[in-house]
Amino acid sequence: MSALGGLAEEIRDAAWDLALEVVEEGLRDDTVPSLQRLGQVGQLGDVPSFIVELSKELREPEVARMRRGGPLAALVRDHAREREALGFAPREIVTELLVLRRVLWRFISKRASELSGQEVLEAERRLNDSLDVLVAECVVAYFDRATAELADQARRDPLTGLLNHAAFGRAVDDELFRARRYERGLTLVYLDVDSFKRINDTLGHPEGDRVLRRVAAVLTESLRHSDVAGRMGGDEFAVCLIESDLETGGRFLARFHDLVDEEAAGGRLPEGFAVSAGLASYPADAVSADALFRLADERLYEAKREKVVD
Repeated sequence: MSALGGLAEEIRDAAWDLALEVVEEGLRDDTVPSLQRLGQVGQLGDVPSFIVELSKELREPEVARMRRGGPLAALVRDHAREREALGFAPREIVTELLVLRRVLWRFISKRASELSGQEVLEAERRLNDSLDVLVAECVVAYFDRATAELADQARRDPLTGLLNHAAFGRAVDDELFRARRYERGLTLVYLDVDSFKRINDTLGHPEGDRVLRRVAAVLTESLRHSDVAGRMGGDEFAVCLIESDLETGGRFLARFHDLVDEEAAGGRLPEGFAVSAGLASYPADAVSADALFRLADERLYEAKREKVVD
């Protein structure tokens, strides 16, 4: 076995103790403050696994092991996500890996006399290259998540958390494309709050906003996992029911109205609160998104006019 191979075996066999050193150094002087909140198993995280994988790379470097999307990259991304979920700041996650570098290099330095100068330099290169990849993967994982969150926020109505008007329109286009391709039905539901201006005028705009958030929550509760909901603006909402027809839409509305009545009876919505709705179904009523929106909107206002007449 080569000298580097023997060193790699020592590192692998000492993985647990080395990981404990990383934790101890991370706790010292609050180098990684969030470690303080965890038990020992949580403090170790995936660090012992990192050390084992790094020992393999020290013994025999492999491009596949370190490439983006490889097993080690996936491991460090999972570790970074778990650390973030536990409240670690991105800086702490990177610092933890830098502490790992220090601990491993200290371990190697103590055995430097058993290696040639060239072997010491090669061990340093392999270790640094591998840890650079781990740090980069942590940073990429953070920015991927942050970018995804920002992209999702851009699609959401800030008051209710539902899709905004533009994002809902794109979602309907996508679902209509799938419905045509697979010969499935789709139902568009348009809703708005009856006499919402009166709620704002008599109870105030903060209460109006609270009511809209509550309607959005009830709407979400009424949906199946595959369905999509959006706020179209003001007190208007829309729902796209996937693989459905007008009968499915009717059942959805019955469920939604029952929940709204429960909310009003429980005082979570104003007394006498009501919502009007209109339905349009593909392909029975219309075959384009614009036509579905137009017809659902027309039927919504027909429903509102009938209430006024009654």
